[in-house]
Amino acid sequence: MAKISLKKGILDVVLYIILFIVIQMIVMYAGAGIWAAVKHVGYMATVQDMATGGNAILLALTSVFSNVITLALFLRIKWTPVTRGYLLSKPWLQLLWVALFTLGAIIPLTFLYEQLGIEMDDSAERLFASLMKEPWGYVAVGILAPLAEEIVFRGAILRTLLDMMSKKNHWVAIMISAAIFGVVHGNMAQFVNALLMGLILGWMYYRTKSLVPGILLHWVNNTVAFILANILPQTNGKLIDLFHGDEKTVYYAVGFSLCIMIPSFIQMVQRLKKARKCVFR
Repeated sequence: MAKISLKKGILDVVLYIILFIVIQMIVMYAGAGIWAAVKHVGYMATVQDMATGGNAILLALTSVFSNVITLALFLRIKWTPVTRGYLLSKPWLQLLWVALFTLGAIIPLTFLYEQLGIEMDDSAERLFASLMKEPWGYVAVGILAPLAEEIVFRGAILRTLLDMMSKKNHWVAIMISAAIFGVVHGNMAQFVNALLMGLILGWMYYRTKSLVPGILLHWVNNTVAFILANILPQTNGKLIDLFHGDEKTVYYAVGFSLCIMIPSFIQMVQRLKKARKCVFR
């Protein structure tokens, strides 16, 4: 039986999405205005530089501030209730399998996207690459984005969708939240990746009623992306370049990664569960 009405649930979800996007936009444009005033440069030129990756430090700093504001707002108003119940259950083995699954999934998923021809356009690629070169970029993408996005998309949006629906329809709620998560990433390549991630993240949240496994998965994924972008910038994210043009090694890497990913997922299916006496989160 649904815990909240359909109308209230839809209005709440729409509110969360709008606030998430609006906070980012306001901080970005306000940051551009402050930068332009301090540096005595044109406002529109500053915005254009941010949009094309020409001003990575400003892009990173505005991302940091927008994530901090989002976290503060959603936690302060308690749109995403948080407790320590899951961590108090000492789920360290569960979290180990989550981390191993994430590491094991990176190469197979990248291989799949390449085979399907799913890749970011040049402008999005430049923006992403420039952000990854900034130390503040890691704070934004590697640390705060996993926290803010899990707080909003699983802790607020998915929680509301689950409360709107009966337990037997939980996959509908998970799929809707994953689709929303994909759309807000703004381009097809990131949509597909965020959609798949959203399904896994949503499933873990439903199983554990905690944001912790999702935050860990999100952090590991983004951290690996940041590390690879900095130690292997010449690869442009292509597996064939990563393995110096050796196609056979690419297949070996995919196979080895699957040997980590599949057993880890099986362990997650068996072990991920709600902590005792953990009301939520």
